[in-house]
This record gives sequence, C-alpha cells and structure tokens, in this order.
Amino acid sequence: MPVEKPKYYFEDFQAGDRFVSPRRTIGVADISLFAGLSGDYNPIHTDAVFAEESSFGQRIAHGVLGLSVLTGLMTRTGVFEAGTIALLGIEEWRFKAPVFDGDTVHVVIDIEETRLASDGQRGILKRRVSLVNQRGEVCQTGVLPLLMKCRPGAEV
Repeated sequence: MPVEKPKYYFEDFQAGDRFVSPRRTIGVADISLFAGLSGDYNPIHTDAVFAEESSFGQRIAHGVLGLSVLTGLMTRTGVFEAGTIALLGIEEWRFKAPVFDGDTVHVVIDIEETRLASDGQRGILKRRVSLVNQRGEVCQTGVLPLLMKCRPGAEV
C-alpha cells in the first residue's frame, strides 16, 4: 500500500515556517547534461583544464543548473505539490558562491509572508529559498512566490 504524502494547502502555512529538503550531489555528469540541454558550453563548466586555470580553480556548475536543482529539491520536500497553482516569478535572485563538481546541496525554504488573493480561493506564499552546500555556504538565494489553492471546503 503506497504511503500518502501530506497535503498542504495555503492555509497550512504561516510566516516563520521553515522546510529543509533532502540533499543531492551535483556531479560532472549533471554539468555535462545541462550544458547539452541548454547549449551553454562555456569552458568554466565543460573544460577541466580551463577551469583549473580559472579563479575558481576547478569546474563549476551553471548558475541556472543550481536553480533547477533547487526547484527539484523543493519538490522532494512534499509540502507544495497538493496546493500549487503556479510559480509567480523569481525575485531578488543572487548567485553568492559557486557550486562545484561534487558539491552536495540542499534547500532551506522560509515562508516570509502569506497573503490571501481577492477571490478568497487562492493565496500567495512569499518563500525565501537558499541553496546551501555541504560546507554550510549559501550558494544561491532569492524569493520564489507561489500561488496556492486553499483547502477545498475550508474557510480562510
């Protein structure tokens, strides 16, 4: 019998809530596949010798690869799927530190604000998210506002 995931809707969140994702290691295969998918073959990502001679001293993952992995790790928390309607944007995004080949990352999600939409059937979560490596360094951070359903039959 499959285990049912918890179902979170807009009214289940409040400012101050924090969620932490599982971890994932980003390897050279991920970087190479992303280069092929995106067409971004910048040598800092794809040429180990070039990367060793760079200011980073080694190959780094694409910034948007980190962002893509972040969204996948957020999904693995299991708290947003049931009520998600749409991602509303990417705000205040900062690339603070590189993600290196072999780094293991996780995501910290802080709910900063909840706001009911004018129709009373949906709400907006202001989520500040951070991609954090195994050394505890924040590699990327920003706000990913999310439009959420209210629980069916619930009064908000």
